[in-house]
Amino acid sequence: MDTAHVDRVFAALADRTRRDIVRRVLHEQESVSALARRYDMSFAAVQKHVAVLERAALVTKTTQGRERLVRGNVEAIRAAARLLDVYEEIWRGRLDRIHALLDEGEDA
Repeated sequence: MDTAHVDRVFAALADRTRRDIVRRVLHEQESVSALARRYDMSFAAVQKHVAVLERAALVTKTTQGRERLVRGNVEAIRAAARLLDVYEEIWRGRLDRIHALLDEGEDA
């Protein structure tokens, strides 16, 4: 995942409504219209949220008849999770070094 894509993914997930949309469409695809009925905002606002998610590759849209169906991209979520796992490993390594230093200080 390149830096610009990572930025788009985490910027998209920074919004509560977008996280909820991703959660919903990971379980089952929904039309943009059906999603719009779930939120206390305009259809256009929901469309904009879906567009942000689509640019981040967190969802895909397909046309079925007159409807635009939104489906979650599981692989994009997994890639973001793998990146967070790398950061967690770095953090745990630093904690382990701090604990080692503290243990050395107690022995002195």
